[in-house]
Amino acid sequence: MKDFSGAVFSPDVIELMTAALRASVASLPEPVSSTHVTLLAESILRAAKAGERDVAVLQRLALLELQLAPRS
Repeated sequence: MKDFSGAVFSPDVIELMTAALRASVASLPEPVSSTHVTLLAESILRAAKAGERDVAVLQRLALLELQLAPRS
């Protein structure tokens, strides 16, 4: 996981990020790999750190970034 050590989030924002991550993971076909979960979480953290607070937008950004991620 990338370094987000400088990021500070309030409990409310953590709840929003958690909801966005859960919704993102739930929208993926099974089985969901831990790599996908990590990529989604990093995207949500990045967007929240930049100030995004809309759960739907956080989810959409994470899923779009996952689609664009290079395949290994």
